[in-house]
Parts: sequence; C-alpha cells; structure tokens
Amino acid sequence: MNFSPQFLLIAFGIFGFLSLLGLILGIISLVKLRQIGKKLEIFFAGKDAANLEDVLLKHGEDLTILDKEIQELFEISNRIHALALRSVHKVGIVRFNPFKDIGGDQSFALALLDGKDSGLVISSLHTREGTRIYSKPVSKGIAEKYTLTEEEKMAISQATTANKPVKT
Repeated sequence: MNFSPQFLLIAFGIFGFLSLLGLILGIISLVKLRQIGKKLEIFFAGKDAANLEDVLLKHGEDLTILDKEIQELFEISNRIHALALRSVHKVGIVRFNPFKDIGGDQSFALALLDGKDSGLVISSLHTREGTRIYSKPVSKGIAEKYTLTEEEKMAISQATTANKPVKT
C-alpha cells in the first residue's frame, strides 16, 4: 500500500497530537495522584486501615456512653429544678405596731414562699406582757384555712412582687 506523503504527514500529525495530549494528561494525573497520596499520608499518619476502623468504632462507643451520661444529667437537672421550686426563695417582711400608743414597730409579718407562691406567713405580735407568734399556711399566694391580717397580706404581696423578673 502506497500512501501519499500528504496522508502520511496528516496521520503522523494526528498521532503526534494524540501522543502529546496523552503525555499531558498523564503528567496531570501523576501530579493529582501525588497530591492525593500526600493527603492520605497526613490522614493515616501512623495508622493503617484496620487501626482507623478501630478508632471509628471506639468513637462510636464513646458517643453512646456520653449520650447516656447526658440523659442522666438531664434527669438530675429536672429533679433539682423541681426541688428548687419547693424551696424558700421569696421573702417579704412587714414591721408594724399593732397598738398605736405602746412601743415601736417590734411586731412583724414574715412571708416565706416557694416558686409557686406557697409556703407560710409567720406573724409576731409584741406587747408589754410578751410576744406571741403565729403561723399560717399559704397556697398560691392566699391563705385557705385562716384569715390573713393586712400586714400578712402586705408581706405576701411584697414577697411575690419583689421577686418577679423585670420586663424590659
């Protein structure tokens, strides 16, 4: 077979171009492969695939343990919150003189309330003969069983309003 010189020139040109293109793509692929190799070296730094799998499994176990501990802490927090609502943290006190012509303001009404405005009011009446102390249960800011004096109502009001969050 005889090929014309023009055909051979075109064929060699196409083959040369394809060879050059293949060489360029090979070099680019080699550079990318080296970059990936360096990243893998950093990633595996002293580890092999089996060790990496063990590390991932260990982290999974640790996360399960941490999840249980967080759940326990959440339950403890709820119990502490419920207990805090039952403790005394609202206090109001009113000093007064029950007898206008005798002594000073040595009598008082003291309201001790929890987070739900329940608790008790302690009243002290001071006279020349002695001091008498009374206590009355309070539920949700009011006394259900005993009648409250004005001073006791003022002490409850002072306790409930002084401890409300300030709105801005």
